[in-house]
Amino acid sequence: MRVLCVCLGNICRSPTAEAVLRHHGRDRIDVDSAGTAGWHVGKPPYGPAVEAAAARGYDLRPLRARQFSRADFDAFDLILAMDQANLQDVEALRPEGNTTPARLFLDYAPNGDRAEVPDPYYTRDFDEALDLIETATRGLLEQLG
Repeated sequence: MRVLCVCLGNICRSPTAEAVLRHHGRDRIDVDSAGTAGWHVGKPPYGPAVEAAAARGYDLRPLRARQFSRADFDAFDLILAMDQANLQDVEALRPEGNTTPARLFLDYAPNGDRAEVPDPYYTRDFDEALDLIETATRGLLEQLG
């Protein structure tokens, strides 16, 4: 299965989700990440996100930001947005007739009380974002079997 994680700038939430899914889904899924905005294309993830992930054993350092494109609908089997605004931006680019599922990442968090992963670039709570991403990762991998 090919999974794409999407947030706004592709420097905090989606690269974190990419690294967590890659770590826990090793041989089961291929994963990438992208941002709906192109501000950070080619840049590494945000330093505090890299540090928070490293504290839990995830390496974001090799990742580089890229922008989501219409071609991603054909390249991936599942698109996971970190929040509703980014899901709407993804859907706005959907090619006519394409049926690739696009969902909120936290739809996979069992008994979750949140629908969205708050952007730690603004909240400064990188641990909360990691907690939510790890929970949703476990739920997604359980669903995949």
